[in-house]
Amino acid sequence: MNRFVLSSVKQCLVNGQRYYGSGGGGGLVYGSALVGRSVHLSGQRNGVMFGGFEWRRMMSSAPASMEKAPLEKKEQEKEEMKGKDVVASSYWGISRPTITREDGTVWPWNCFMPWETYKADVSIDLKKHHVPKNFLDKLAYRTVKFLRIPVDLFFQRRYGCHAMMLETVAAVPGMVGGMLLHLKSLRKFQQSGGWIKALLEEAENERMHLMTIVELVKPKWYERLLVLAVQGVFFNGFFVLYLSSPKLAHRFVGYLEEEAVFSYTEYLESIESGETENVPAPAIAIDYWRLPKDARLKDVITVIRADEAHHRDINHFASDIQFQGKELREAPAPIGYH
Repeated sequence: MNRFVLSSVKQCLVNGQRYYGSGGGGGLVYGSALVGRSVHLSGQRNGVMFGGFEWRRMMSSAPASMEKAPLEKKEQEKEEMKGKDVVASSYWGISRPTITREDGTVWPWNCFMPWETYKADVSIDLKKHHVPKNFLDKLAYRTVKFLRIPVDLFFQRRYGCHAMMLETVAAVPGMVGGMLLHLKSLRKFQQSGGWIKALLEEAENERMHLMTIVELVKPKWYERLLVLAVQGVFFNGFFVLYLSSPKLAHRFVGYLEEEAVFSYTEYLESIESGETENVPAPAIAIDYWRLPKDARLKDVITVIRADEAHHRDINHFASDIQFQGKELREAPAPIGYH
C-alpha cells in the first residue's frame, strides 16, 4: 500500500497532474488532492505524510467547495440565534403565558409579576421608636447604634452607596428567619401562622430595594468586596442569633429598620436641598411600586422609606409576641404588610 501511495505521489510531482474520475450526469467527482498544510509526522488514517505535507484522499460525492457548506450553515444558524431569547425544550410542557400591563403592553420583568406590585403606604408614622425596656432590648439597641458608626465614617454623605450597602444587609434577616421557621414547621408538624411567608416577603421586598438602588448607583470593586465580607459575617452571625434567641433577633432587626428610616430621611433631605440630583426613577421602580411614569428619585426613596418603616413594625411586633412567652404562630402574621 505504501509503495502504491509513494508511486502516486511521485507521478503527481513529475507530471503535475491530478487524477479525477467522474460518473453519470450528476457531476459526481472523485479525486485525490494535495493539501498544502504543514503538519507533524504522525500515523493518521486520513492521509500519509510526505515532505511536510499531508496527502489526503478525499472521497466525496460533491465538489470540495460544497463540503464546507454544512459547517458554514451551522455557523450562520449560531449567528442568527445570538440575541434571541433562550427557549428551553418543550418536553416538560413548561411555558410562561404572555403577561401584559393594564395598558396592553408586554410585561418586561421576570423577577416579579404584576400581581406582586403595590402602592406603598407612605402615611405610616416614621417617628415610632421602641424604647428599650430590658437587657436584651438595650443590647440590641446599642449594638445597632455601634454598628452605624463605622458605616457612617466609611460612606459619609454618599447616600446612594450607603443605601446599597444597607439593603444587602437588610435583605438577610427575613430570609434567615423564614428559613428557620420553615424547618421548625417541618420538624414539629406545625403551621407557622403565616410567619414564614411574611418574613420571606420582607426579604424579597428588601431585595427589590437593592435591585432599584443598583440602577442608580454602580458599586465599585472595593464596595463589592465589602458586600461579600459583610454578607458572609452577618448571615452566619444572624443565623446563630436567631437559633439562640428569636426575640432578640427580631428586636435587633426592628432597631436596624429604625436606622434605615433615619438614613433614607437623610437621603431625601439631600435631594430636596439639591445636594443629590433628583434623577428620573428607574423603570423597575415605576412598575414595582406603581409609580407615575414621570416619577423621580425622590418618589422612589419616599416609598422605600415607607417599606422600611413597615419592616420596623413587623419585627418589633414579632419580638413583643415572643417576649410575652408566646410563639409567632399564635399571632396572625401581617402578610402583605409593606
